[in-house]
Amino acid sequence: MDFSLLETIALYAVPVVFAITLHEAAHGYVARKFGDSTAWMLGRVTANPLKHIDPVGTVLVPLGLLLLAKLSGGGGFLFGWAKPVPVNFGNLRNPKRDMLWVAAAGPGANLAMAIGWALLFRVGGDVVASEGLQVMARAGIMINVVLMVLNLLPILPLDGGRIAVSLLPHRMAISYARLEPYGFMVIILLLATGILDHVMAPFIALALAGLQALTGI
Repeated sequence: MDFSLLETIALYAVPVVFAITLHEAAHGYVARKFGDSTAWMLGRVTANPLKHIDPVGTVLVPLGLLLLAKLSGGGGFLFGWAKPVPVNFGNLRNPKRDMLWVAAAGPGANLAMAIGWALLFRVGGDVVASEGLQVMARAGIMINVVLMVLNLLPILPLDGGRIAVSLLPHRMAISYARLEPYGFMVIILLLATGILDHVMAPFIALALAGLQALTGI
């Protein structure tokens, strides 16, 4: 079945919004477990998308990428971002060590959602025979895998960069952390030159192969 543009947007909306917002909520949830209640007190440890939505990153960017893919008949990576959850790493019981778990929580949430969408994809094909449900589930798989891989890149302020800071020896971690103001520019440069696609593609393929082996999709 060939879905219209509005139907495609509707089917993609739920997985995209929850992939982005639950990623952020997971950071706040784990931060509270390790001693920092900043996000909790601000009401950010919630599945309510309205608490996390960034008009540009959660709505305009994914919508623009989806429109480009639909109109061009091509593919490409679909991604976005929510308002970052505030974490005061100084409040963590062991800031350098616990930073790893707080940072890993976001990609971990995306992995869990990708598995959930993969199982739903099977239900959509084997049980209820719903092509619309399968399209939604496929979108959920892809957006969560892409967000997981992107955020695990060892570039600050991405989660992978914070994981790297946590794992590096103290002096190297301090030096690496000083590069954070330039991280976003590096990401934009990699995206604009197409290098980001080439870097992420094999890891996305590996993650999808793992999902297929785990869920049988």
